[in-house]
Amino acid sequence: MDGWGKSLTIKNKRRPRVVIAGRPNVGKSTLFNRLYGRRRAITDPTPGVTRDAIEEQCSLAGIPIILVDTGGVKVEYEDVFDEIVVDRSLSALDGADLILFLVEIGEMTAEDHLLVDELRGRSDRVILVVNKADIPEKDYQASDFYSTGLGEPIPVSAAHGRNMDRLAEIVREKLEAAIERISDEEDETGLREKSDSDLVLALVGKPNVGKSTLANRLSGGENSLVSDIAGTTRDTVAASAEYKGRRLRIVDTAGMRRKARVAENVEYYSVNRAIRAMFEADVTVLLIDADEGLSEQDKKITAQAVKKGRTVVMALNKWDEKVPDRAKLKKATDRIRFQFPVLDWAPLNPVSALKGYGVPELLDTILKADHQQNRRVDTSELNKAVSEWVDLTPPPTRKGRSYKVRYVTQVSVKPVRFIAFVNRKTGFPDSYRRFLINQIRREFGFNLVPVEMELREGKK
Repeated sequence: MDGWGKSLTIKNKRRPRVVIAGRPNVGKSTLFNRLYGRRRAITDPTPGVTRDAIEEQCSLAGIPIILVDTGGVKVEYEDVFDEIVVDRSLSALDGADLILFLVEIGEMTAEDHLLVDELRGRSDRVILVVNKADIPEKDYQASDFYSTGLGEPIPVSAAHGRNMDRLAEIVREKLEAAIERISDEEDETGLREKSDSDLVLALVGKPNVGKSTLANRLSGGENSLVSDIAGTTRDTVAASAEYKGRRLRIVDTAGMRRKARVAENVEYYSVNRAIRAMFEADVTVLLIDADEGLSEQDKKITAQAVKKGRTVVMALNKWDEKVPDRAKLKKATDRIRFQFPVLDWAPLNPVSALKGYGVPELLDTILKADHQQNRRVDTSELNKAVSEWVDLTPPPTRKGRSYKVRYVTQVSVKPVRFIAFVNRKTGFPDSYRRFLINQIRREFGFNLVPVEMELREGKK
């Protein structure tokens, strides 16, 4: 597949947007995963699995792009989401530099015809891809789609990777033409190319806690579907924002349900991706319902991020008071601290994603936490402080045997990790290890992030 590998330098400030469009269950998410290079979009035989537009940065035909998987376009609406999904999918076409219009071998449907009508005015940006041509004998059937007037139909099999080389050549030609059209102005509808200064936020929490409302509030758009029906968001959805000079990449995840309720394949993959989003994010924002409090699933899944040393900020959502009642807030905070002591270091902010109360304060906390998790302490300064702590509060002895802390050094940032060299690791009081961690938090400003300390035996 050499056609995908030849690189092209883009001088423009933004990447071209390549949007995959089509009716439900035609194979859009399968093609998305094939082009993206790994399983990112959920694929399932159930029509309408993809509800939100899913975006990822990748390289296609050697060209850096933003690849977009859209929800299926329907003619008849079956539930409250269908009209919104169709509207979002058609809106995604407006900001596309290249559209992969996906149909499948067989007769065209009413949905196909609807999309043809939408795409005729954009035919110079469209590649007509005929999916499920699993064997060469089916290629001739793709010629039936010449009648759309959208150019040469390209028969492929997204599931098996068939004819991807041919598609690569056409994609590259179209993208080169698209790059010529793109101005130096950044596309406000898309994610800008991630730089080292970008801050990735993962919004997690149980269904219907307000993650999508907060994502839309932060981004100033409607990238995520919002409704009162739990489980609206099934996949991770990315949006972008800017705050105090920092570019934010906001990842809205599917609601984390209890395992007993994760019966469908779709929901299983959604939860797995939510967990992966936490691992890949710079900061995880755990949304908690102010009325219902912390759930067991919140604790179990967020604990996995804590084990990886990931920074977590808690947002007590649906707190619809512009000025929070201090006594009420303290009571709610104390309850959460008692329920989840493993996050005793994590900051907690009351917010109303719906009304916007507390959101700037939440973002300020996030920026502070990110600053702390990237902080590095000078080794000599650290050991000078450790020596003072040990003199004032020496390690306890056990069975007449004393313990000594010889040397401490910071070995990483994000996560913040230290190694303490001691005279004997076996039996070293864990309470004293925690004492050292707490002293480091207070002295060197790590009060908003997890701090880990490993013990090793070593000579001074």
